[in-house]
Amino acid sequence: MEYKKLDDKIKELQSTRVFKKVTPKFDLSWYVKWVASVFILLAVCFRASGGYHMLDLYTSFIGTLGWFWVGYLWHDRALILLNGALATLLFTGILKAFIS
Repeated sequence: MEYKKLDDKIKELQSTRVFKKVTPKFDLSWYVKWVASVFILLAVCFRASGGYHMLDLYTSFIGTLGWFWVGYLWHDRALILLNGALATLLFTGILKAFIS
């Protein structure tokens, strides 16, 4: 069996509908996005199990800050807007818990 590079396979297809993945791999943003995703998954686990409200807020906040940073590194305004708003709301929830 002959192994070909993805670029070679795309050229052979001669199609304008095939796109190569463009997200960076193994650079800073790659590591940040995976760590941030793990934090968000942990937050959802805390939320689903109940009783860990503050851990949910902390891990969600860290995860959204990570994805905000990825959006900044990628110049992706949708990621910046979404995660900036989420981080602000989560930080408000953290402050509210400390005040009360």
